[in-house]
Amino acid sequence: MRSHRQGPSLLHLDSSASGGDSVTRQLTARYADIWRCLHGSAGYRYRDLAAEPVPLVSPAFVSLGVRVERHGMVPLHKVAELAADPAERHEWALTLPLIAEMRAASTVLIGVPMYNFSVPAALKAWIDRVTFPGAFVDEGTGDRLLRETTVVVVTARGGCYAPGTPREGFDFQTPYLSAYFTDLGVAPENLHFVHAEMTRAGDVPALARFTPLAADSLSSARSAVTELARLPAAGRAAARTPEKTTARTR
Repeated sequence: MRSHRQGPSLLHLDSSASGGDSVTRQLTARYADIWRCLHGSAGYRYRDLAAEPVPLVSPAFVSLGVRVERHGMVPLHKVAELAADPAERHEWALTLPLIAEMRAASTVLIGVPMYNFSVPAALKAWIDRVTFPGAFVDEGTGDRLLRETTVVVVTARGGCYAPGTPREGFDFQTPYLSAYFTDLGVAPENLHFVHAEMTRAGDVPALARFTPLAADSLSSARSAVTELARLPAAGRAAARTPEKTTARTR
């Protein structure tokens, strides 16, 4: 089973439990609206991981994955043949559509609020399920299938975790997702982070003095998602350097 991309395609994932008040949902919606205006809706796929959670992986998922690893490079269309029982077949039936969506997307857009210094459990459940042995490696060549995939991660943090701030070391969100997606095969130049900082300044009295900082950060984040949504994939990769990303999104 190989990915067959017919033009630009966008997989849009939200993971915030905050509903309409979510900053990440507002920012990813802005990106998606611009993207659909440019490319149409045919290639657009949306998942609300908070409203419709991906089931946690089970012992049957793990046992099937271990068996597949022991067989080496197994094409996805043959994984079901290795399932030992109905529980494993059920786990694979839940997993394959999520992997197929990821493989088919030229761009993956993810809204990620910071929960307890890291990512929401709803997103982690999706990550654990799509990360199946060999899912993103070409079984014929061994090439990484996500090398040309663009990933845009839009985060929101109630405080400020930008470089040089006292809480920089508490950010387990950015390094985790950066390590995860690059290890999965996404090229570093195709991985983009947009951060909205101090999003709780307006409703937490102790943070009220940071309201101007919050407004500036949100404005910068809106500009960043607008710019990224308008760029073609090649332009997105060329435009990104660590210095530009920091300046644009902090």
